[in-house]
Amino acid sequence: MSIEVPPPTADAPWGVALFAGKIRGWIERLGMAWVEGEIAQWGRSGGNVYGKLKDVDEDATISFTIWSSVTSKLPDDLKQGDRVVALVKPNYWIKGGTLSMQVFDMKHVGLGDLLEKLERLRQKLSAEGLFSRRRPLPFLPGCIGLVTGKDSDAEKDVLRNAQLRWPAVTFRVVHAAVQGDRAVGEVISALRILDADPEVDVIIVARGGGDFQNLLVFSDEALLRAAAALSTPLVSAIGHEADRPMLDDVADLRASTPTDAAKRVVPDVSDELARVQQARSGMRLRITQRISTEVDRLGALRSRPVLANPASMIDGRSEDLTRHVARSHELIERRLERAHTGVTELTSQLRALSPQRTLERGYAIAQLPDGAAVRDAAQAPTGTRLVLTVAAGRLSATVDDAHNGSFTGAAASTRTPIRAAATGRAGHG
Repeated sequence: MSIEVPPPTADAPWGVALFAGKIRGWIERLGMAWVEGEIAQWGRSGGNVYGKLKDVDEDATISFTIWSSVTSKLPDDLKQGDRVVALVKPNYWIKGGTLSMQVFDMKHVGLGDLLEKLERLRQKLSAEGLFSRRRPLPFLPGCIGLVTGKDSDAEKDVLRNAQLRWPAVTFRVVHAAVQGDRAVGEVISALRILDADPEVDVIIVARGGGDFQNLLVFSDEALLRAAAALSTPLVSAIGHEADRPMLDDVADLRASTPTDAAKRVVPDVSDELARVQQARSGMRLRITQRISTEVDRLGALRSRPVLANPASMIDGRSEDLTRHVARSHELIERRLERAHTGVTELTSQLRALSPQRTLERGYAIAQLPDGAAVRDAAQAPTGTRLVLTVAAGRLSATVDDAHNGSFTGAAASTRTPIRAAATGRAGHG
């Protein structure tokens, strides 16, 4: 038999435990109910699952707990973004004053509206080519632009890790809301401000982890198009490794965390100094080896006889040259001597065959007035004037008798006997 508790008054209030017990009793009388919604958060801890279920149409969310004894009976592929129906029972925890839903069963209804909407947007932007650009980041940016929440852990992580790696690195930080209704507009404005700054070489958008709904800002279409229009390389550092907002696909580089973004954008000064030292050592070694090789080569060349005593080469060539010159003189003299002998022989032959020799032996050449030589008596009938060429001079003659060859003539200076005048041969007469 329960004891009736009088209603609370200002003079006789209930204790917190009594009031909490009353609330728990009222809630437990609600019993179990099937509810439909979209998984907005899903995390495991010690075999249990803790998450949130979001209404499909209204802005309403409830927290739920699935004990390990129940998770083994549920589908293995349940995840954030799935649309489900769940059998829940309200559970009020008196010690902590919190209300949650204990899940006894859960199953898929279909792809969540939000997830389906994001998938359609992903396919649309991919078809437009917004996911295909990948510009290289500068090796050592002079100034890094950072878009993040004010006084956020993400900002501290990026600045601290970047300065640890390269102390001289500089930043231009533009704070913006990273969740809520103002987030999209402020992030777009911050990106445009940094993109217009000529000193900024690369831009990082950083935000710490959060549930699926809080990260939806970085899958907004307007923000994605603004990011794709930037002329400055962009790095997306949103959430943790498992978080994949669509800004990761539009950015030139996706970093798993803000800390990873600092490591990917800024080189480690100690590593670079080690590389420089290694390169210098390698260059010094190669140069030393090259010099040593060339010194050995010069030594080998200098040890050769021709370089050890260069005059010996000149002396040897001088003797060869003297010998060749003497031989040349000898050959030339022999050639000239043979040529002289040949010329003498040819001259003798030519003189023997010369018409002048024939004339010197007493012969004459009879020519008609037109210069034609007389070879037949018929060419010079009686009365024909002839010109007789003898060894020394010419004679004019007239044919007296064409048959017996007699003629009369007068020489310009002397009389020369003519033989066989009719046949063109002159003799003594």
